[in-house]
Amino acid sequence: MTHDHPTARPARHGLRPRPGGSRRLLAAASAAVIVPALLTGCGSGSATTTTSDGLTQITVGGGGSIFDTPLHVADAQGFFKKQGLKMKFVTLTASTGPSALQSGSVQFFDSSPTGFVTSLSKNLPQIAVSTDGLGNPLGLVVSKDFAKDHGLTAKTPAAQVAEALSGSTGGASSANTRAEAGIFLKKYGVDPDKKVKWVSLPSPAADKAAINSGQIDWFLTSEPIPLQIQDAGDGILVADPVKVPQWAAEQAGYGQLVVTQKSYAAEHPDIVKKFVTAVQQATAYMSSHLKDSNDKTVLKAAQKALKGVPDNVVEDSLKQVGWPADGSMDAAGWKKTMAFLDSLGTLPEGAKVTTDNWTDKYLP
Repeated sequence: MTHDHPTARPARHGLRPRPGGSRRLLAAASAAVIVPALLTGCGSGSATTTTSDGLTQITVGGGGSIFDTPLHVADAQGFFKKQGLKMKFVTLTASTGPSALQSGSVQFFDSSPTGFVTSLSKNLPQIAVSTDGLGNPLGLVVSKDFAKDHGLTAKTPAAQVAEALSGSTGGASSANTRAEAGIFLKKYGVDPDKKVKWVSLPSPAADKAAINSGQIDWFLTSEPIPLQIQDAGDGILVADPVKVPQWAAEQAGYGQLVVTQKSYAAEHPDIVKKFVTAVQQATAYMSSHLKDSNDKTVLKAAQKALKGVPDNVVEDSLKQVGWPADGSMDAAGWKKTMAFLDSLGTLPEGAKVTTDNWTDKYLP
C-alpha cells in the first residue's frame, strides 16, 4: 500500500462510523502454527487459574497479525492487570484457533469474520463479544518489471491498473483473495476467469517468492507482505481499499472480532466482561495515541505481533488500521459483512450469523 492516500473512515461490524477513522485496513498474512501441546485442553468450561500475584490467567490466541496489537497494548499498559487478569498470548491460525477454543486451550481468539462465520457453519458454539479492529486488509502488488512494462506506479488510477492486469499472470494463495481480486477486476470490465492466468500458491509467503522469481506478475494478499515488498524495492503496491472501495470496511463491513466459547461466556461472564473492557481500553488508547510520535507504546506492542517486520512498515500498518473507540456491533453491520462474504462465493452453503452468535452485553 502507498502511504500518501487521504483518510477513509472505515465502519465496523455495524458500528457507527467514528470520528478520526483510519485510512485503510490491513493485517499480516503469515501466522505460526500453534504447538500441538496447546490443543490438549480440558474443555471450554475448564477452571480458571490464579497466578501467584492473585490475577486470573487467561490464554488468548491470535493470528500473529497487526490486529493482535490491542492485546499487546492492553498488556503493556496494564489494562489487563487493572481488571485482575494476566494474559498469555499464543499464535494460532484460522484452522487451529477454533480447535483451541473448543478444547479450552485458549479462552479467547482474535478472529476474522470469515473464520468466525466458517466456524458457525460447522456448528461450533462460539460467540463474538467485541470487535477490536476495523477493515479488510488487502494490498495488490505487482512486480517491478510488470510495473515498468505497463507504466504503473503507486498512484496509478484503479481503472488503469485493472486494464494492465488483463492478460497477466496472477498468484492466489486462497480462494478468498482470488475472489477479492475478481471483485476489483470485474468493476473495470476485466473478466478474472478469462483474462487472467492464475497460479495457485500455498501461502502468502509463496506469493512473495513467486513475484520475486518472475513466476507471477502480481498477487493480492493481506498486509504487511505487500508493504514489505514495496519497502524492499521488489514491487509496487498499486491497489488497496482506498482505490478499491468494494474492499473497504464502509462497503464490506469487515473487521476483527474477539471470540469465545458460549459455554465459557456463560460460566465466566465476569472474566469476559473484564477482558473486553481491557481490550476496548487498548483500542481507544491506540486511536488517540498513534498520532503522538513520542509515544512508542503502540509501536512496541505491534512489533510483538509482527516480529521481523521493519519498523517503518509496522508504523504504516498501524496508521492504516481502524481502531474502534468501542467494541460494539449491530445487526445492520453484520448484514453488510455477510453480503460481502457471500459475494466472494467462498462460504459454506447456508452459513449465517444471528443475534445468538454475537452480543454487546459484556462491553462496559
